This record gives sequence, C-alpha cells and structure tokens, in this order.
Amino acid sequence: MSAERDSAVGEQGSDGGRKTAGAARTAAAGTGASAASAKKAAPSKKAAARKPAAAKKAAAEKTPGATKPAAKKAPAKKAPAKKAAPAKKASSAPLRKAPAPRKQVVAPKKATASVPAAPAKTVAAHPQGESRTALVRRARRINRELAEVYPYAHPELDFENPFQLVVATVLSAQTTDLRVNQTTPALFAKYPTPEDLAAANPEEVEEILRPTGFFRAKTKSVIGLSKALVEQFGGEVPGRLEDLVKLPGVGRKTAFVVLGNAFGRPGITVDTHFQRLVRRWKWTDETDPDKIEAAVGALFPKSDWTDLSHHVIWHGRRICHARKPACGACPIAPLCPAYGEGETDPEKAKKLLKYEKAGQPGQRLRPPQAYLDAGGRAAPPLGAG
Repeated sequence: MSAERDSAVGEQGSDGGRKTAGAARTAAAGTGASAASAKKAAPSKKAAARKPAAAKKAAAEKTPGATKPAAKKAPAKKAPAKKAAPAKKASSAPLRKAPAPRKQVVAPKKATASVPAAPAKTVAAHPQGESRTALVRRARRINRELAEVYPYAHPELDFENPFQLVVATVLSAQTTDLRVNQTTPALFAKYPTPEDLAAANPEEVEEILRPTGFFRAKTKSVIGLSKALVEQFGGEVPGRLEDLVKLPGVGRKTAFVVLGNAFGRPGITVDTHFQRLVRRWKWTDETDPDKIEAAVGALFPKSDWTDLSHHVIWHGRRICHARKPACGACPIAPLCPAYGEGETDPEKAKKLLKYEKAGQPGQRLRPPQAYLDAGGRAAPPLGAG
C-alpha cells in the first residue's frame, strides 16, 4: 500500500511530473532565468552599488568641489587678509617712505637755515653768505662785547659847553684828539665865547692852532662858525642837525658829535676809525660817509647810536689799528671777518695796544671820573713831554 501510494504517487508524479517537470523545467528555466536575471541583477546591483559609490565619489568630488569653493572662500578670506596685509604694508610703506620725503624736505630747510648760521659761526670764512638777520645779530653782539671792554667810553675831546665841543671837533680833522686837547686850552683861554673868537685876529688864531695841522684852513673855519653863531643863532650853538651843518667847517660827522655829546641826541660819528672798522666787520661795503651812516644806523636802534660810535672809535684807536691790527689781543676776534689781517700772536699783539690798554695815558687832559676809576690816565698838557 505504501508502494502503491508511492507508485500512485509516482504515477501521478510522473504525470504530474511531466507537468511538473515541464513546470520544473520551466521553473528551472525560470529559475535559471531568474538566476541569470539575478546574475544580471547582481551586476545591476553592483552597478547600483557602483552608482552609489560613484555617487558617493561624485558627492565626494562634489564635496571637495564644495570644499574647494569653501577653500576658495577661505583663501578669499585669507586673500583679503593677505591683501589687507600688503595693504597695511603698503600703507606702512608709505608711512616709512613718508619720513624719507619729509627728511628730504626738511633737510634743505635746515640746510638753507644753516646757510646764515654757518657764517655766524665762521663769519671770517663766509661773510658774504650772511643773511640780514645774522648780520644784525652779529653787529649788535659786537657792540655788546665792546661795551664790556670799554664801559667808560666817552668823547675824547675836552669840552665844557657846546661851543667848545663844536670848535674842538672841527679842529680834530686830520689829527688826533690828544693834539686837539693839548691845543684848545690856550685857544679857549683867550677866546672863551663865540663873540670873542668871531672878532679874533686870524694870525693870532693860526699861531695857536699850528700844532693841529692845516691851521690856516682851521682858523678860517672856527672864526667863520663863530660869526655864524653870533649872526644867525644869537651866539648859541643850535641843537638841530639842519642848523649845525650850515656852519662853516661843520659836516654831518661834527654835527652828530655835538648832538650826541652836548645835547644827548642820538647820532653816528663816521670818522676814519669808524669807516675802517665797519668795513672790516662787513657791516657795509659803502665808502661814502653818509651812506655808511645810513647802512650802520639801520642795524641798531637809534638809542644806541651815540654809544656805538664811542665803542667803535675807541676800539679802532686802541686795538684795531689801520696798518697793523692787534688781532691776537682782540676781544671780538671770533666775530671778525678780517681776523688775521694783523698780528695774531697774543704776546706780539699786546705790544701793539695803545692808551690805557697798554698802560699809557689817554687822550683827554680832563677825562671823566669813570675813566680814571677804571684805571685810565689823563693825557699830559702840550709841551709836557
């Protein structure tokens, strides 16, 4: 029974087996097909797998690509930073360069500013490069130095009133004040007023004035100015420049001596010593006395003019001589463009000093007490040896 069942089953199975076989075959074929398709599907799955991988790669590539823009952005951020850094460097570079141009600009200013300063320090070498301001400063400094050297400076003509001073100043032309001071005591003793001298015998006056040189011309001048004082000014010496220069023998130099020392009115006395020294000091190159007066007067306040004249004239008579200046004994040598024209050796220069600077008498017989207190000595009278 079991066999039958088995056969029956077999039979049925054979029958059905055919069908089933066909079906099986079909199934097998289908299975094969499905296997093949599976196999084919597997590759597709692999392809699908590959596709995601490719996709992932693409995504990865896209991601680097995306990161590249980010990287680009980052460099972009860095780039601005780098650009900013160069910009800062550039901005700092101009700042570093800026000082260079500024220095170049300032240097010429300092150089130009130093052009007048250099002559002030080395005036002797380059006085021609001296600015107007430097010249004024140097000139005034020289005057201050001389004021310390000659604090007792005064007019070196003996006089007691304006009349005696104007006559003595006229007589001082082409001679020394010492010679005039030794001559005028006899003249004023005999002719004490303008009226007396106006009525004097010319021959007698000539005899008195003989020691001063050019005595005939000087006699004519002093008698003529005495007559003018009597006739035009009532026997009084006028205190105005325009009136004084009208008197015979009286020029601007004489007028300023009288105005400055008898009336206390400032004036510059341009005598031979004054002319020589102001040209040596390069205060002016003028040679005409009136032009020298104007040029030098412009360098100083008007209130300094009278004392300035005394300081310059005293220095010319004692140290800065015409032929051989005592440069080695000069207190203003560092300020003098002409330093070296005379003796520069200090010991030899001391032997060239005159008057009180050399321990000798001065030019006045009756000097001011301040001069005597400073160690000055009165001059001897005429004929005293």
